[in-house]
Amino acid sequence: MTEPGTTVDFRVEHDLLGDREVPANVYWGVHTLRALENFPITGIPISSSPYLVEALAAVKEAAAHANHDLGLLDDERFEAIRRACEEIRAGSLASQFVVDVIQGGAGTSTNMNANEVIANRALELLGHPKGAYDVLHPNEHVNLSQSTNDVYPTAVKIAIVKATYALLEAMEQLEESFRRKAAEFHDVLKMGRTQLQDAVPMTLGQEFNAYAVMLGEDRARLAEAVAMLYEINLGATAIGTQLNAPSGYVEAARQHLARITELPLVTAADLVEATQDCGAFVHLSGVLKRIAVKTSKVCNDLRLLSSGPRAGLGEINLPARQAGSSIMPGKVNPVIPEVVNQVAFEVIGFDVTVTMAAEAGQLQLNAFEPVIGYSLSASLWRMRQAMIVLAEKCVDGITANRELLRRTVEDSIGLVTALNPYIGYRAATEIAREALLSGRGVAELVLEHGLMDAEQLATVLQPEVLANLRREPEPADAVPVPLEA
Repeated sequence: MTEPGTTVDFRVEHDLLGDREVPANVYWGVHTLRALENFPITGIPISSSPYLVEALAAVKEAAAHANHDLGLLDDERFEAIRRACEEIRAGSLASQFVVDVIQGGAGTSTNMNANEVIANRALELLGHPKGAYDVLHPNEHVNLSQSTNDVYPTAVKIAIVKATYALLEAMEQLEESFRRKAAEFHDVLKMGRTQLQDAVPMTLGQEFNAYAVMLGEDRARLAEAVAMLYEINLGATAIGTQLNAPSGYVEAARQHLARITELPLVTAADLVEATQDCGAFVHLSGVLKRIAVKTSKVCNDLRLLSSGPRAGLGEINLPARQAGSSIMPGKVNPVIPEVVNQVAFEVIGFDVTVTMAAEAGQLQLNAFEPVIGYSLSASLWRMRQAMIVLAEKCVDGITANRELLRRTVEDSIGLVTALNPYIGYRAATEIAREALLSGRGVAELVLEHGLMDAEQLATVLQPEVLANLRREPEPADAVPVPLEA
């Protein structure tokens, strides 16, 4: 709404539906105006994804190079478009990418928003006012040899690749945090648990190392999945038949885009198939769901292990980050694992959205790539932030309650499993029964009954023996023996 006493200058632009007034100071035009009116859905503009804005400008710059190489774009217009795209890739004019992230039209509004912003900035560079489309036109020059149906999927893939790289770095940071804690806790004995019941002894270091290994495995799967997005359909135009794209354009555009983005991009073998296929998005989303599920499980463990501090397990201490209650003085909650849990829940939901949107594609195009792109971008960014927060504000500051952990091992009935090779199954069963009935410790009872002497028991209770630390781990790439062998 315009404030009383102020005036707004307009320029008139024309489209299929007629003339419209567009604020004179903006770089977008009539097509973007229509999209703003039609899609007031989330209130989140595409500028909220800097990777996407940068990718759109990269695609337009590569197309301009290819058109110039083929003699379709003169030197003056090419240079103006190139400079405008470079400025946008560097972060300029991000606020002008205003259409909603979720929109009808298979991304046409996003493509037109980019065309108009680039055209109007290029016009300024040429010394002309915004809207002087007789000199340089958003569709005829910026969108030359292109369609939304090859520009938008290509830009979305590039944006998602860059966002995935950022998540991979954050996952590595969190993995290293767990590895450092595994080294710090390498000799801290504790009881392992299965089904929340005492199982057999292990070390806290082994527990934390398992989390690091899980993250490493997921990083490898994510790196594999993102490689599928290097295949693009730029040059396919409307449905993959390359209509209105001149001979030589597809390869020229790919080469320029690979150079600009520094990505190993390849053109799909069949552009008709590639223009309608969302399989790479579905696969990546599935891997993100896997990461979310496993990370959330780790956070569940951290909350459980730190529960208490006196009436719960209390085996580890999470760093205190804020007061935990408005009514209970001194209460501190595991807020960092809790927020990561919630991010994971959302990512799992986004995977359902991607799955349904990909399935809903019809014939030669999927009209629902905007919600696919938004869902993947949101998942990647939020998981990245969650990984960094979990590493820096939680894992790095975890401490162990060593004496409590040692006592739980010595008092646990599960200790008899480790002593079974030394005192025999029958004696071990009797010790377990007596310990359970009397509430006394297994080690105490073993000594009392003369089943082992103190020196031998002390040796057996060493972390190296109890947690089997001396055994060499199996190689990660070990091949299982076939059953028939």
